[in-house]
Amino acid sequence: MWTVIVIMVAASLVLLSLLLAWSPGRPQPFLDAHGQPLADSLAEKIHVDINGVEQGMFIKSKHIGHPVLLFVHGGPGMPEYWLTQRYPTDLEAHFTVVWWEQRGAGLSYSPDIPPETMTAEQFVADTLEVTRYLINRFGQEKIYLMGHSWGSYLGIQAVAEAPELYHAYLGMGQVSYQLQAEQLAYAYALAQYNTNGNQRMVRRLEAAPPTMTVPLPTAYEALRDEYMHGIGIGTTRDMTSVITGIFLPSWQFREYTLREKVNLWRGKVYSRSRTFSLWDTMQATDLTQQVTELAIPVYFFHGTYDYTCAYPLARAYFDELKAPLKGFYTFENSAHSPIFEEPDKALKILLEDVLKGATTLADEEER
Repeated sequence: MWTVIVIMVAASLVLLSLLLAWSPGRPQPFLDAHGQPLADSLAEKIHVDINGVEQGMFIKSKHIGHPVLLFVHGGPGMPEYWLTQRYPTDLEAHFTVVWWEQRGAGLSYSPDIPPETMTAEQFVADTLEVTRYLINRFGQEKIYLMGHSWGSYLGIQAVAEAPELYHAYLGMGQVSYQLQAEQLAYAYALAQYNTNGNQRMVRRLEAAPPTMTVPLPTAYEALRDEYMHGIGIGTTRDMTSVITGIFLPSWQFREYTLREKVNLWRGKVYSRSRTFSLWDTMQATDLTQQVTELAIPVYFFHGTYDYTCAYPLARAYFDELKAPLKGFYTFENSAHSPIFEEPDKALKILLEDVLKGATTLADEEER
């Protein structure tokens, strides 16, 4: 008995040592050829008072004079900067990239956040306040905003409310009407699992279909991540499991402290609480009816295999959305996260189309 206890304690100490070794908690600086910090570069992790709540963000740039790109992450409650350790984007070579971690999530997690402020309206207000902070700090008249998944739900509303703050809006894995997207994902998955002979998953799906009302059935929600990642229609095309693709790698991210890694997952659970209904609110909102026009250029980045926010619905929403300039970009080898899955193509579009106010590289029918 004592031998088992000693082994368990020793294993725990080894695991703790590894976690601490993986957790220096400092952003990696950009270095020149001599190993010195690159002049005018920026690599920081900061907290800023945003509408009464301390909210964290990573800011990375090889030159602070670059255009500012605010990344509004998905979830609710799942920051994404840590994914760049496995999926580098090289965005910081051309932009001052701001990886803001939203109220209640990651660096911004706190059990003391007033629960009445955990609303979609407050998150949109926070997006605008972060934008104003960045405009003032970097002395730029406007910035670019990229919203991903839940972040696209917030971002497109923020841009609709205050277009004067932005050069352009970029939607990645763009939300349109998420309840309908769940229906398409479910039908696609049933067909795929029937084709590949996974009858066990077929039976599980048939026993837990999604509804067109919120909250979605608990049985469906419990199966959702598993069935999506099992056929490559989840976070990335190559990610077959949330455990091996997200949970375990998050603990290896060196720019979070150990406590911040714990808070990443505390914030995920907190932000998806039924008490706040953020997830349900997004699911039930039909953005195709709520945001029908934007006053600035719009660019949609969407993976062919994205059924997390279903590609066909994003395409249809884009076609109906009114804007002075529009470009839709299909990523043939991506699921839900094109800038992580096909970073070279994404960067080329950003440099040659977005920064130039063009749509040269857009899908053929958009030119």
